[in-house]
Parts: sequence; structure tokens; C-alpha cells
Amino acid sequence: MKEYIGVGRRKTAVSSVRLRPSGSGQIRINGRKFEDYFPLELQREEVLSPLNLFDVASSYDLVIRIKGGGIQGQVIATRLGISRALLEQDENKKQDLKEKGYLTRDSRKRERKKYGLAGARKRFQFSKR
Repeated sequence: MKEYIGVGRRKTAVSSVRLRPSGSGQIRINGRKFEDYFPLELQREEVLSPLNLFDVASSYDLVIRIKGGGIQGQVIATRLGISRALLEQDENKKQDLKEKGYLTRDSRKRERKKYGLAGARKRFQFSKR
């Protein structure tokens, strides 16, 4: 059986998506049901938005592995992974995915804490006397 693989990242979240054609629309994330992993409807809509763009959500089975990050970072990483897997399957979908911004990788990361400071940029309170 042919599979299309896409990897999406956001902050520290990494999502590996396996897109299986001629499926029944079943989605498993880390061995759990899609509805259990992403309980909010808004999150589920955002994850499936690349598939809904082409009305093919029910014709693929998705096996997704997610590691790290918070829930919203995982949502965006998974959306990017699905978009990349769709692109691997059909190169003609690139323009539509690009217009919606689904192929854009948000490269922002957390800034590290610096020594001598309270955080990345915050300083300790200054007292003149």
C-alpha cells in the first residue's frame, strides 16, 4: 500500500503524518482517536483544513505521530505535515496550499535565558541604594 509522508514542525512540536489513500477517513494520533487527542472543534478544523480545501477528508486514512510542544503548536505542526504529505501525493496542489499559507513553516522559537538576567530579556530589579 502506498503512503505519503509529511513532517511538520512548530516551536518544539514535531508531527509526522502518514497519508494513506483509498481509506475511510480514519485518523489516529499517537494511537488515540482524533476526537480524543484534539477535543476542541476549532483545533480539529484547523488540522483538517488542508484536506477540506480539496474535499478529500473522507478518502484518506491518517496515522499521525506527535512529539513535544503545546497543543496549539501540535495543531499547526500537524497541519503543515498534512499539507506536505498532500503535496508529495500531487504536486499540482502546491499553488492552492501556498495561497492559504499551509506550506509556510513558522520558524519562531523560544529565546533562551541569558546569564545575569531573570529571563531571556527581563532584568533583575535595579536598586540605586
